[in-house]
Order: sequence, then C-alpha cells, then structure tokens
Amino acid sequence: MDKVALTGANGFLGWHVRAALHEQGTTFAAFSVGDAFDRESAIHAVDGATRLIHIAGVNRGTDDEVREGNVRFAQQVAETISGASKPPSTIVFANSIQSTNGSVYGAAKAAAATIVRKAAEVAGAEFEDVQLPNLFGEHGRPFYNAVTATFCHMLAQGDRPVVQQDNELTLLHAQDAADLLTGYATSEVAGSLEVRETVTGLLRRLEGMASLYAHGEIPDVSSRFDRDLFNTYRSHTFPRQAPVRLTRHADSRGSFFEIVRSHGGCGQSSFSTTAPGISRGDHYHRRKIERFTVLAGTATIALRRLFTDEVHEFHVTGAEPVAVDMPTMWAHNIINTGPGVLYTSFWSNEIFSPESPDTIAETVRK
Repeated sequence: MDKVALTGANGFLGWHVRAALHEQGTTFAAFSVGDAFDRESAIHAVDGATRLIHIAGVNRGTDDEVREGNVRFAQQVAETISGASKPPSTIVFANSIQSTNGSVYGAAKAAAATIVRKAAEVAGAEFEDVQLPNLFGEHGRPFYNAVTATFCHMLAQGDRPVVQQDNELTLLHAQDAADLLTGYATSEVAGSLEVRETVTGLLRRLEGMASLYAHGEIPDVSSRFDRDLFNTYRSHTFPRQAPVRLTRHADSRGSFFEIVRSHGGCGQSSFSTTAPGISRGDHYHRRKIERFTVLAGTATIALRRLFTDEVHEFHVTGAEPVAVDMPTMWAHNIINTGPGVLYTSFWSNEIFSPESPDTIAETVRK
C-alpha cells in the first residue's frame, strides 16, 4: 500500500488532503516542522513513502516571521529528505500563485520552493511545484484562512458582512487542491477547476444560499462551483442549524409534508424500509449533498467529522418530521430505534453513478 508523508496535516488544507487520501485508500504519515520538528520522527515518516507533500507554511505574522518561517520549514523538509534511506519518488510543494508577485509572502514561498526542489533533485525525486490560488472549503477558519470562510461564518451567525475592497479572486475548492497535491488530478486540468469571482459576487452568492437554507431549501447547485460553495457554507451551519424542521399537515385523510425544495441542479430521491435495530450508512461523501428524512418510525441519525471523535446524534420520528443534511466529509448512519419498520426518504443532489459513487466507507463510531 502506498504511503504519503505530509506536513501541515492539522491545518485547513492538510485536513482536506487527508480526506482525499482516505478515499484513495492511501495511508499517510504526518510530521511536524518548526519548533516541534524532530529529525528522527520526520525521517521515519518520510522513509519509504511514495510521495511527500509539504503543506505547512507561515502566512500570518511580521515580515521576518513570514520570511524566516517558510524558509525554515523548507530547510527542515530538505534535511528530512536527505536523511531518508529511501526518499519518496515524488516530492510536492503546496506553493502559492503569490510566489511571483514580489510580496514578502510570495518571495518566502518562492525561496521555500527552491530549497525543496534542490533537495528533490539531490534525492533523484520528481518535484511538483503546485501553485495554488485562493482556497475555500469546508471548515475553513474565519478571519484567518480566506474571505470565503469569514463570509460563511458571519452569515451562519446572522451577521451581515461588508466588502472592504472589491477585488477579483481566483478560487479553488480545497478538495480540488487536495486532488492536485495527491496526484489524483493532473496539473493539465488545474485551470479548469478554478473559478474567477469578485469579492462582491462571492458575497452575493453566499447571501442567496444563506437566505434559502435558513428555511431548509437547497439553492441552485447545478454548477460545480456553487455546489462546493454551498457545502462550504453548510459546514459553518452544522450542528447549530440542524435538523431542518418540516411542517406536517394532517387531517382525517392522513398527513402531508414537503421533504426538499431544490432551486436548481440534478437530484435523486430514494426510499428505504429498515427493520428494528438495523443500521444504514457508515460512509461519507466528499462533494455530494444528502438529506435524510424519516417518514414513519423512530430512528437515531449519528454523524462524526473525519479524523475526530465527537459524535452528534439526532433522535427523529415520523410523527414530528425533520430533515437532517449530511455535511460533506462527515461519516453518518441511521439506525432504527423503534419497535416497528422504519420508513426513510433519502435525497441527494446528483444521480448515483457506480463509476463515481462519492460514497466512502467509514464507521461513525470507532
């Protein structure tokens, strides 16, 4: 089995890379750089790996901290490569498109790339310099990672963001960046994955999504970008805005309630019956939007974010219908906790494809 060595594994992009590696069935070995750098443990992580992905960097701080931090990290990675008896055959650097703009950060990233490139050449490894634009994605840190995370966080809290400077952004979803860094996607398609949008346009899109989702409605996710942007926004609403309350209408004829209102894009609805005590699910999705709605019976829906231990549970019943939307990269399942048959509706934003199922096995409870 392939092994990937990784720096920055606990950061925003590192988390997304780990999720991508998990789907690919690739193990990873993380090692620290900076003050926590330990040469022996780093060499152990890198030795025998097929790929080394260097993500860790410094993008906040004084000019000296940014300059010296990025160079120091790269030097430690280079030292690790030279110390490995069997260095990786491919060494990847998560660079930035700012590396050529003359800024302190850009110059620091360019210098780091040169250091890692030279170490790769000495080791006889292929070097990939992946220059990434502005990244957005699930669980970004507001007021730190990117403006998208800040907007999503503020809108989810009911605040109204204000655009201070309206520039055009080149945006790339973090899962697409992860595919590029892991080699799952090639550099030839990198440009087709990027989207250009102004800061004002980005906020307008997110405001529209937030307005609809506040009522449990699914916005138009027909484009890849809008789907990824909506999944990013949803990550900032969970679990505070879950579950989605549905209005049940009942009279002498029976009852009626709406399950989903979708404003655009593909979709597929499914239905299942589940015997008492039986569980369904124990998987996650990287990009797919999925909604569970219990029609009759009693169930517990459980969710756990990848690489964490905390499990969120929702106890649901058909008598008081709600919809629970599965956040991307959260393992989830549903178990029949009642004495009778459980009737459940499942909706997703795409038609299931056996060739590309986007359904990755992962148990909710370890």
